[in-house]
Order: sequence, then structure tokens, then C-alpha cells
Amino acid sequence: MSVNPSLGTAALPVPEWQAAAWRIDHSLLRPEASRAQVVQLCDEAAQYGFACAMVNPAWLALCASRMRDTAVKVGVAIGFPLGASLTTAKRLEAEECLRLGADELDMVMNIGALKSGDHALVEIDIHTLAETCHQAGAILKVILECALLTNQEKETACQLALAAGADFVKTSTGFSASGATVEDVALMRRVVGDRCRIKAAGSVRTAADFAALLKAGADRIGTSASVSIMRELGAPGAAGASSR
Repeated sequence: MSVNPSLGTAALPVPEWQAAAWRIDHSLLRPEASRAQVVQLCDEAAQYGFACAMVNPAWLALCASRMRDTAVKVGVAIGFPLGASLTTAKRLEAEECLRLGADELDMVMNIGALKSGDHALVEIDIHTLAETCHQAGAILKVILECALLTNQEKETACQLALAAGADFVKTSTGFSASGATVEDVALMRRVVGDRCRIKAAGSVRTAADFAALLKAGADRIGTSASVSIMRELGAPGAAGASSR
């Protein structure tokens, strides 16, 4: 018996692959991604019932149009992949993406500010986008880029994201030295408890990776290998690899 996490306590008898699909942000964030690949991503998201189809802002309108009559949320990356944009630029980008149909925003934290000890700037940066998202009925995930942080910095980043009103903390962009690790997810869960959800992303390639990160405390998994994971779990029609 598996439970769709979006349905609270309602228990539904669903196959293992479908329960897994409800946890996945199906992602295509490569700079060279083509229109045809984005369309394929959207079609796969609808076919398997993934939680979210995640794209870069340039493809948001296309993605929102194709997802309109489905239950799949539309996600977009903000200040990606460096997080070094001005807060005002992140806010304007967020506002435009919400106008174009985004349901979920994954923003990159100002990593340099955190490492410089400017915690006020980090919190203001996150709070500005959290407020913007929540006013539009959207949710905000904050990417910490754990590969660049010490354990103490990861803890501080989680605390700042909580204080700023983030809905999720997220491990990685997938563009840095490494992606999600079980150790980082467990650390994040210890800090945020049940006050915030966790998204693990970056280098999640297999059903075993997926399961290990969920066991460590992740609520959502971001991956471009979603269809391959569905194939491992026995989903009908999962005959090919994902768009990455």
C-alpha cells in the first residue's frame, strides 16, 4: 500500500512506480536543451504523473501550455545556476515566471553571501522570493548547493531558509562538483525537522539512488533520469531513457 504525498492521509493502492512518480521533479535544465526535448519532457511528465516538470525560464510558457490539462505542476529555476543575481533581479524573474504559469520556483541561494557571513542578505534574498511565491499561491524551493558548503554552512543555510519562509530546501543545482548525497539529506532533515520539506537533486540516476535519498529524509527528488527510474520500477510503456 502506497500513499500519494499530495493526498495527506488518504491511502491509495497504487503500483510502486506510481508512488515513486509522485515524488519526482522531472527536470531538463541543460543550456543546450531544444524545444523538441522540452516537449518530450512535458509529454513524459504527463504520461507518468510526475510531481513537476522543471525547466529553465525560457521554456516556461511552452511547458505551462502543455501541462495545463494535467495534474503535473510546472517548475522553473530562478537565479540559476549561480545564485549570484541581485535580489531585485531574482524577484522580477520570479514575478514574470509566476505570471507565465509557474507553480513551483527553485531559487539558488546567494552562496557567496552565506560564505561571507552576510546572513541578513541571504535571508532577505530568500524571504523576498518566498513572499512573492506565496502571494501567487506558488511554493519556493531554495537550492543550497551543498557541494560548496561546510556542514556548518549547510546547517546555517537551512536555518535561514526556514526563517525566510521557504517551503523546501534543496541540495544541489546539478551543475557543481557533486549532487545529492544521503549524508547531506540526513543533515538537512536533522536541521529542518518537519518544518520544511527537502528536495534532493543532482546525480540521481537509479531507483537505488532514489530510494536511498527518500530513506535519508527527502520528500521530493529532482532528476533528468526519471523515465529510466520508472523503467527500473516496472512502469508500463517506460521503454526508453529520459531526455537527458
